[in-house]
Amino acid sequence: MIPMVDLKSQYHNLKEEIDRAVIEALESTHFILGPNVASFEKEAAAFLGVPHAVSCASGTDALHLAVLAAGIGAGDEVITTPFTFIATAEAICYAGAKPVFVDIDPRSFNINPDMIESAITPRTKAVIPVHLFGQPADLPAIRDICVRRDLLLIEDCAQSFGADINEVKTGATGSFGCFSFFPSKNLGCYGDGGMIACATEELAEKIKLLRNHGSRARYHHSVIGFNSRLDEIQAAILRVKLKRIDTFNRERKRVAHLYSELLRDIVETPFEDGIGTHIYHQYTLLSDRRDRIIARLAEKGISSAIYYPIPLHRQEVFKSSCAGISLPRAESVASKCISLPIYPEMPEESVRMVAEGVREALIG
Repeated sequence: MIPMVDLKSQYHNLKEEIDRAVIEALESTHFILGPNVASFEKEAAAFLGVPHAVSCASGTDALHLAVLAAGIGAGDEVITTPFTFIATAEAICYAGAKPVFVDIDPRSFNINPDMIESAITPRTKAVIPVHLFGQPADLPAIRDICVRRDLLLIEDCAQSFGADINEVKTGATGSFGCFSFFPSKNLGCYGDGGMIACATEELAEKIKLLRNHGSRARYHHSVIGFNSRLDEIQAAILRVKLKRIDTFNRERKRVAHLYSELLRDIVETPFEDGIGTHIYHQYTLLSDRRDRIIARLAEKGISSAIYYPIPLHRQEVFKSSCAGISLPRAESVASKCISLPIYPEMPEESVRMVAEGVREALIG
């Protein structure tokens, strides 16, 4: 059996250090906004090259708090991609704003900057690009549009911790960069967790206020906030893993490049633009014969997944607001995409077994 991700192998490789960090956190009995959280925020900010990083309870909360801190609310519009997990659009809706979906680049699967300008209206307040599957979106082009049209740029970096474009880490270009530490992410904890990279101290203070019940001092509340705090144990685990994130990402690229070497003659393999560093949160192919690939891999005990089978503008929840909207590139990619197992510890033998299964499905 070859799983999509093998969290057990990574834990066993780091077991001694992780166990020690967790036990020390337990012994301290300081579980909420403790020293590990403070240290992780500083270490993550230094790694990303941002002035401030504020942790929170999940990647979804990171997006939600960033949208609120940006001052986006009822009647506003936010431009984003339809080809992503629903959390991106949920965060916009939580604030009472409207997500406006524009089509994607069919090679990178990210929002197409050429489509953004025509979607801007007097109600548009921000653009949220998603660095999907670890491939950075075209931030220079998107940032240029935002600067010219006086729009906020909020990066959804849930799948791109450690990726960069023009040697600038994702999360360091916009006003906010929103990260998820869901266990299967490139940098993952052992529960839910998130973080917001903030371009200024003022923005960071707004996030800190919102994540902690609108309070700076105990029992003093200046705004209606939320309970969205990364716990001390998860922060301790993330500190151990953060020291190795470049190695994790390098090993993911090793697996991805071997897949591409073995498969590029029979199927459309992931695109790398040579500008941004793809860190392969997922390794995603396009094939008109996706069902055959899935079936053949399953016969061999190999996992696969479809991220994402239904673009957001086709989801029932957006049926009324997106009626009559056609985004053909996102729709086409959604009908053909299939993701193969990938994780840093994946042995070459397993990669070759998966690739052989794909070849058998397509050419016999």
